[in-house]
Amino acid sequence: MLTDEHRVDVAFGRGSVSITADPGLAEWEVIRPVFEAAMADPERRFRQAIEEPVECRPLKEIVSPGDRVVIVTSDGTRPVPNRQLIPWILDVLPVPESHVTVLLGNGTHRANNDDEIEEMFGSDIAGRLAIRNHDAYDESGNVFLGASACGTDVWLDRAYVEADTRIVLGFIEPHFFAGFSGGPKGVAPGVAGIETICRLHRSDLIADPMCTWGVLDGNPLQREVREAVALCPPDFLVNVTLNGEKAISGIYAGNHLDAHRRGCAGAKAASMAPVENPFQVALTSNSGFPLDQNLYQAVKGMSAAARIVEDDGTVLVASECSDGVPDHGNFAELMQTGDGPRDVMQAVYDREPVLDQWQAQTLAAILERVEVGVYSRMDRADIEACKLAAVDDLDAALREKIHAVGAGARVAVLPDGPLTIPYLCGR
Repeated sequence: MLTDEHRVDVAFGRGSVSITADPGLAEWEVIRPVFEAAMADPERRFRQAIEEPVECRPLKEIVSPGDRVVIVTSDGTRPVPNRQLIPWILDVLPVPESHVTVLLGNGTHRANNDDEIEEMFGSDIAGRLAIRNHDAYDESGNVFLGASACGTDVWLDRAYVEADTRIVLGFIEPHFFAGFSGGPKGVAPGVAGIETICRLHRSDLIADPMCTWGVLDGNPLQREVREAVALCPPDFLVNVTLNGEKAISGIYAGNHLDAHRRGCAGAKAASMAPVENPFQVALTSNSGFPLDQNLYQAVKGMSAAARIVEDDGTVLVASECSDGVPDHGNFAELMQTGDGPRDVMQAVYDREPVLDQWQAQTLAAILERVEVGVYSRMDRADIEACKLAAVDDLDAALREKIHAVGAGARVAVLPDGPLTIPYLCGR
């Protein structure tokens, strides 16, 4: 609880935007993750992790000198520290670099361009290593592996399937559908075909109350992802947790399920924050670049804040959205359907399966309960077309919402967005 007026910096793009928290106007609560210190000598800790992996042989015993190796990592919307991890892995692989391909797990996202790839990996690695984008829509580039135990037809990237050794990198944080990111999600949806991705994000799964932040066991979406990946699992996993400065705070290596589970426990302890009572207003970010590049991704920050806002309350999100809505996929089209969120939800049910339905379904469910205002660099018309309020001045918008509530207004601020997942005690 804040007792003195001061500025709060909220992550925005590559920097931040400040708001004034005046205790004379409202009761303020700033909710942050438990910021862990950056790992001292992370390269040494990396080598220790791959030599003593979780429920798995050491990496050097898995890879043979003649192997063709595929390293799957996230696309440019995720802060996986590829500039560190890729060189460290190359140093220990007993194969020439010509035998190594880095496969970007784009899922349904657009391909990363050359400039983005150079930013992700550095000019040296980008210039000398084979780095390619996964394309979920390329039938010839994906291989059908059969039906999973849950009945999902599983298509995975051909380069991944046909590699002699498959290594998957990732970043663990709470996830609004799968409980946590990382682990088997690096494979599906990361390098899965569009049919598989849509099946794993179908409306009945997204609507399941167990498909939510911080829930791993008993999460039906997580279960179905695991069963799909079981048809062609990675040979080795390296996942990390990051602190508020996006520096490595933990390294988890080994079996793609067991190492991931251990990392999720660490992420949960750092990221999940209990609050006693709901708020009328919540201000959140989308944790800044790279996650806040578009409105589609900003739904994560909205979802995190909406968990602790009472019905008919307000969520304000600061998200740069340098890539717009974006203009690829069906998210914009779905959100622009009809006059209100129920029309969006009906469009999801009527058109299923349709790309991006999961994000539209989630946002529509939020909008049925609370108002959402967006402070960004997007055009006002594009924001409002998605049934969201456009915010020009964050401080002014906050004051307006607080005055509308009146005396005793309670305001939550999540400066780091979905890096912190608050929850109401007892729920």
